[in-house]
Amino acid sequence: MAEPEGKEIQMDAGNLYREESYTDLKAGSLRKLVPVKEDGSDDPSREPIFSAATQVMTPGGVLPLSGEVDGAKSLADAVAGFSATIQRAIADLREEMAAMQRERASQIVVPGRDAPPPPDLLIR
Repeated sequence: MAEPEGKEIQMDAGNLYREESYTDLKAGSLRKLVPVKEDGSDDPSREPIFSAATQVMTPGGVLPLSGEVDGAKSLADAVAGFSATIQRAIADLREEMAAMQRERASQIVVPGRDAPPPPDLLIR
């Protein structure tokens, strides 16, 4: 990572989190970011952040999916919201792939653009 010119990279002591990880060894994992104060003690004035992660098999190989579990205030909420979060990540991926396909289909096709040069123009 490049350093911004003339500036030192600093951590924000008022925005620190401790990471906890949970898994069922089947469907995926949940990550809980627990807000902490600068001394490492829990910060009850801020809500924890939960994210869900899994992998799906595609014809191109394994594809990781993840997303923030909206509205989760506890581990139980995050477990309950896991499926909806992953379904939303799949829907977002489908939209992104459809946009890429539309973009690719709308490109102007120029004959010979990707073809090698004619034999008489090759350097010998």
